[in-house]
Amino acid sequence: MTESAWLRGAALYQLYPLSFRSGGGQGWGDLAGASAGLDHVAALGVDGVWLCPVYPSPWADFGYDVADHRAVDPRLGTLADVDSFLAAAHGRGLKVLMDLVCGHTSDRHPWFEAARRSRSGPYADFYVWADAAPDGTPPNNWLSVFGGAAWTWEPRRRQYYLHHFLSTQPALNLHDAACFQAVVDNARFWLNRGVDGFRIDAVDFFAHDPALRSNPAAPPADEPPLKPFGRQIHVHDMLQPTIRPLLERLRAAVDAFPGRVLLGELSSQPGAAGRIAAYTAPGGLDAAYTLSLAKGAFTAAAFAAALTGVADPGAIAWSFSNHDVERTVSRWCPPGADPAAFNRLLAALFCALPGTLCLYQGEELALPQAVLGREQLRDPFGIAYWPEFPGRDGSRTPIPWVADAANAGFCAAGAAPWLPIDPAHIPLAVDRQTADPGSPLAVWRAALARRRTTPALRHGALRGVEAAGPVLAFGRVADDGAVVRACFNLSNAPARYQGRVLAPLEAVVE
Repeated sequence: MTESAWLRGAALYQLYPLSFRSGGGQGWGDLAGASAGLDHVAALGVDGVWLCPVYPSPWADFGYDVADHRAVDPRLGTLADVDSFLAAAHGRGLKVLMDLVCGHTSDRHPWFEAARRSRSGPYADFYVWADAAPDGTPPNNWLSVFGGAAWTWEPRRRQYYLHHFLSTQPALNLHDAACFQAVVDNARFWLNRGVDGFRIDAVDFFAHDPALRSNPAAPPADEPPLKPFGRQIHVHDMLQPTIRPLLERLRAAVDAFPGRVLLGELSSQPGAAGRIAAYTAPGGLDAAYTLSLAKGAFTAAAFAAALTGVADPGAIAWSFSNHDVERTVSRWCPPGADPAAFNRLLAALFCALPGTLCLYQGEELALPQAVLGREQLRDPFGIAYWPEFPGRDGSRTPIPWVADAANAGFCAAGAAPWLPIDPAHIPLAVDRQTADPGSPLAVWRAALARRRTTPALRHGALRGVEAAGPVLAFGRVADDGAVVRACFNLSNAPARYQGRVLAPLEAVVE
């Protein structure tokens, strides 16, 4: 077994620093606040923390538009604060994965500022540039995930540059040797500081068709998709076979640091299961997750397909919620269902799955999606598509720490939180749930403890996956032959399975 095998079966806590806790008196979270909240994280019984970006950024995409890969945004702290966070986490037995954004930067990154000025120089080929079509339009029909063309004209270079997301997030050309080496060197910088690995952002966008062929149109839908991006089959702008060799080169660099791991984020484009298998084969990522499940229906069939779609289920990472999707309680809880029963089901199901778990902050408190008005939004995606799509801010609002404190204890009394605290979240504050043995927090702690101390649940092989109507069932088998059988009624009505009647939202793990 390799030293990096610790990620298989591990549970990670996704910490989104801007909304976790403020330690500096301002209205947004920072590294000091993240360190101050680690006792709560450690008490959950997780194995590590996935720390979302803390790099300098214009915050157009709130940290995922990186302006310097080897520094810390001064609004969040300093490099010394990262070192303190690492020491505090390691002192509590927690590993730390940092977000590594390899596929794009901010347009304010020094690399892009140099590249946009000239077609020559050391950074000229760090990004994806293309000449205009004869009529001056972009070179092909590729679209941005967030809407509009995936190309923006740069008058100083007299070329278009590619961006898969915001126009202020130019795509890196990872097939340029110097560019890829710079990305690897950035990773080494943080590995030398003691991080235990990386969560790799948006892997499916790492490479594109070098011939820049246009994407074919998707078959007509009964209802046109909200985003134009959904009107194309994305065979040329992403999902290229050359992504796997890039991951292998990154893996080789990381392997120089024993025990370090790579966790990848894949898109919800069709074929995600096959890409998990391809990217996590020996020499690639340790584990990967896709947003397909989180964006889909809460059905036994969907979970069974996810569990059986990859030959090695231990390579799957599970992310039911994160900073990009609606919180699970609001997205999946059946209408009219008891939220407490749903939380018990969700915790039991999550902790019975094979592979790696990524628990998004606030999920352990059963926070529902926050409801925000148009004037309260920060997310450019939501602002552009309001009100049909309210954006991602509802899953990014601050964590409530102390119910009776100003700003629910997230930040100082005189500060205005960067996103509003939903009044519905205040009764679910950490202090109240910690004191309540029947709280959602207690349920999650118990479920994670059972997984941690039950070899069949943590590392056992997967057997006998079955979807019987609303019931999902499977077995986990430990190396010593011990078997745990799990079945879950995902509906809000009684269901029969193998002669047993399961109550609404009942979970049986025995």
